[in-house]
Amino acid sequence: MLNILIVDDHTIFRTGLQRLLMDEPDMRIAAAISNGSDIQKLLASRTFDVILLDINLDGRNGFDILASMRSQGCKTPVLVLSMYPEKQYALLAIQAGANGYITKDAVPEELSNAIRQTAAGNQYLSPAGAMYVHEQLNGKDARPAHQRLSIREHQIMLMLVKGVQQTEIGKEMMISAKTVNSHRSNLMEKLGVKSNSELVLYAVRNGLID
Repeated sequence: MLNILIVDDHTIFRTGLQRLLMDEPDMRIAAAISNGSDIQKLLASRTFDVILLDINLDGRNGFDILASMRSQGCKTPVLVLSMYPEKQYALLAIQAGANGYITKDAVPEELSNAIRQTAAGNQYLSPAGAMYVHEQLNGKDARPAHQRLSIREHQIMLMLVKGVQQTEIGKEMMISAKTVNSHRSNLMEKLGVKSNSELVLYAVRNGLID
């Protein structure tokens, strides 16, 4: 029996996932939490066969949590389950220490297979995801600039274009204003813009906001 930990900040999604996997005779949802703040305590007291980890979480994002887990010696297989397309973040997930990456629009059979693959110690990527990762590792990265931002830069970009102040961004993401400003400078350089107004225009032109 595979004991699974779900880390996702949407209650409806967690509940739906639990009901979906109940139909799998070899799987059991051992725990489901909404953020990563208590994950270290949980992992210290319990063992799991697979962790299903979302990227977008309150406070620390999934990649930060994953990096912290790996730095502390956690070897539990992690399958990143995200709304972001594989082309955008599959490689980052693998580089951060994930054992696999799958999108939330995958069919149930694919998810079950991905869970079993990662639990067995294998790496899981869909055929398309594997192709994207191979291309990106071999210098054939055709993604637009905004899809090559780190997850933190991407989150900050979206908040900036919505008019959120840097101090508020820092509070929401639990990082200093200085760190926010550093990320802002980096993402603007990557996107080739020099001000918030140019950033908003870039976002509109690329369909990132209405």
